[in-house]
Amino acid sequence: MEILYSSCCGIDVHSKNLLACLIKDGKRQIRTFSTMTSDLLRMLDWLLENHCTHIAIESTGVYWKPVFNLFDGHLEVVLVNARHIKTVPGRKTDVKDCEWIADCLRHGLLRSSFIPPRHIRDLRELTRYRFTLVKELGSVANRIQMIAESANIKLSEVVSDALGVSSKAMLRALAGGESDVVKLSDYARGRLRSKKPQLRLALDGRLSETQRWVLAQHLDRYEELERSIRKAEEKIEEAVQTSPDPFVGEAIELLDTIPGVGRRIAEIIVAEIGANMEQFPTGRHLASWAGMCPGNNESGGKRLSGKTTKGSKYLRAALVQAAWAATRKKDCFLALQFQRLARRKGRNKAAVAVGHSILVIVYYVMKRKESYKELGGNYIDHKQVEGQKKRLIRQLESLGLRVKVEEAGEAA
Repeated sequence: MEILYSSCCGIDVHSKNLLACLIKDGKRQIRTFSTMTSDLLRMLDWLLENHCTHIAIESTGVYWKPVFNLFDGHLEVVLVNARHIKTVPGRKTDVKDCEWIADCLRHGLLRSSFIPPRHIRDLRELTRYRFTLVKELGSVANRIQMIAESANIKLSEVVSDALGVSSKAMLRALAGGESDVVKLSDYARGRLRSKKPQLRLALDGRLSETQRWVLAQHLDRYEELERSIRKAEEKIEEAVQTSPDPFVGEAIELLDTIPGVGRRIAEIIVAEIGANMEQFPTGRHLASWAGMCPGNNESGGKRLSGKTTKGSKYLRAALVQAAWAATRKKDCFLALQFQRLARRKGRNKAAVAVGHSILVIVYYVMKRKESYKELGGNYIDHKQVEGQKKRLIRQLESLGLRVKVEEAGEAA
């Protein structure tokens, strides 16, 4: 096979150490380094001294990230999916692994994974941090609700937001030892004041001292998470405004025009896939990379499974959330698509399919740098009518007839 790189290196990464196989002019050198920063820098110096131009790393957990961050900019770093470099079974050792990676790299047999630029990776760290905070906030809210229900406090039956300003004030008073339902109902604000009689009935529960203490701790944690989320959102906005790529902010504004995609989801999408769509030939390639396409598992002419492939769980969650939000839009193509698919495949599979459509829309919105143009809720029916019209015209023309079509209103 043709040799593309005369000096290259394959690296087998682990948590405590890594093995590097340098192939230079056909000769192999294998060395072991620790994962400490000083040793990684020593390894970089060794590679540069040997005029190494390319290195390949297997994407093992998060252990590849320090190596990539230190070597990127000095060498051409190829991050490889572990599935793409499986060697012949048997006689497996770490030394053989790094040699195999180096051999594959030397002959150009490795396909690099997509790694966004540094400013997008930093934005991704922030959006993923916010995602974990929001998820934890939901868990704490559920625990507050369970404590209230266990004490027969039916606040959620009366108010629309069980953890709104009025509700938190009432729960805080309950945790502080207040049991007078009249005083508790006085914490109601706005239109909720008209429901004071119902509130007095709903707040007539029995909290033990232990439950009051636990409730107070959960409320403290809930408010702490709210403050952390606000700080994370401010940091995300700062990262968008100061991004070296000015299109990042514009891309978020454009994605905000897609039904179901609010600003928060738009920020997650840009953080996960980047703002430059040149690395994906089509929207379908992007959807496949993101794991939003049905998988292929066929044997003997039978389709065994259509389960979607693995991708970013953060991107998938954001797209499915956007899909559910789009289903509630009126006169919306995505809502119509969901309704048609839900009848055949069920609501959950339909939501994933709509999420796939949203991601394809995202691709073309950012590729063309244009806002989303709504097709309307009757788009599919109109398209079917047009298709049937063209099909009938072709059939008549195949019989040797010349067809002239006029609308009924024009003929009149």
